[in-house]
Amino acid sequence: MQPVRNSRQVRRPFSRPLLLIAAAPLLAQAQVPATPATPEACVSINVDADRLACYDAAFGRQARDTRGADIAAKEAKAIQKNLELAEEVVPGAAPPAAAEQPARAGGESRAGNEMFPMEDPLHSAIANAGKGSLLDSRWELASDSKLGIFNFRAYKPVYLLPAFWTNDVNEAPHSPNPNNTVPGPLPVDALEAKFQLSFKTKAWENIFGDNGDLWLAYTQSSRWQVYSADTSRPFRETNYEPEVMLTFRNNYQIGGWTGRLAGIGINHQSNGRADPLSRSWNRVIGTIGLDRENWALTIRPWWRVPESAGDDNNSDIEDFVGRGDATLVYVHGGHQFSVMGRHSLRGGDRSHGALQLDWGFPISNSLRGHVQVFDGYGESLIDYNHRATYIGLGISLLEWY
Repeated sequence: MQPVRNSRQVRRPFSRPLLLIAAAPLLAQAQVPATPATPEACVSINVDADRLACYDAAFGRQARDTRGADIAAKEAKAIQKNLELAEEVVPGAAPPAAAEQPARAGGESRAGNEMFPMEDPLHSAIANAGKGSLLDSRWELASDSKLGIFNFRAYKPVYLLPAFWTNDVNEAPHSPNPNNTVPGPLPVDALEAKFQLSFKTKAWENIFGDNGDLWLAYTQSSRWQVYSADTSRPFRETNYEPEVMLTFRNNYQIGGWTGRLAGIGINHQSNGRADPLSRSWNRVIGTIGLDRENWALTIRPWWRVPESAGDDNNSDIEDFVGRGDATLVYVHGGHQFSVMGRHSLRGGDRSHGALQLDWGFPISNSLRGHVQVFDGYGESLIDYNHRATYIGLGISLLEWY
């Protein structure tokens, strides 16, 4: 028989059930009973409060008790650490079978001492950190927020700006590649329309246990010379942007903010045009998401995937569109404000960037007004190295949150 090293390492058969019972009041505030996924299934629930919660879940409306979920996750981690200390055993010793499974509610067991399986409340609380936060509402980060795969979700704002005006039209798009420089000025009006469509869907959920989701996304934005009757009202520029992203739930504190999201993805952006107007590039984009109360901050550094010499139609795009961006969003009283900034992260003649402000405000039900102001380089791919100020006014159906 081997000697016991210290009292802390002694295996205690009933430590887990006792600690789980003691932890129950601390974790209860974060545990929400599972609700059916469809409105039809909610009809059979008799308790009014539970039925309302079911409809809220079915229609995507969540009570934002994020602080309670974070506290419960923190307590669960502390209890889990104590459990690990309490369950240390002397090497080679067989652990008592009674401690391996928590007791079933009511203390009943199956024949042969087999217990009915039950969800570990500690694990559940940790997996629900951040439930109800802004980033959770966008990315289904918490365990109870998961909606399954191949459900269409909002990604970037969806809007129509009938009035989109610039102070400096780009009549001569060019790049270092001579094949991508127009031979003469193009007829372009300063006033046009702009619209954007954007969505994402989850293709794979909980890849690594209860974390890690694979998302597919698509964004399309168009600039339409709808008021230019003399040139048959052409689409001046349309940018197509498919993406694949792998996202992970986080839960850490930094400067009053809570880190919620980390991700990595592959992004392709092009305007689908022939030379000399062809523009495209591919990027590997990292994502860091943090939030606090009604604020959300997303930081995205990226690395451009090099192209072959003959195919590179905008070799200096990183020095204008940038090597990363950051978007800050504030939500209050139905209004949503966002600020996006990006920069080349270089000095001297290679120092360029852009700033974009968006304001979404309620009009009626899901219909919202939308104001957009952009200043800098790269409002679209064809204008990646052209600096101008743009002002847009219109409506939106979907904002950030």
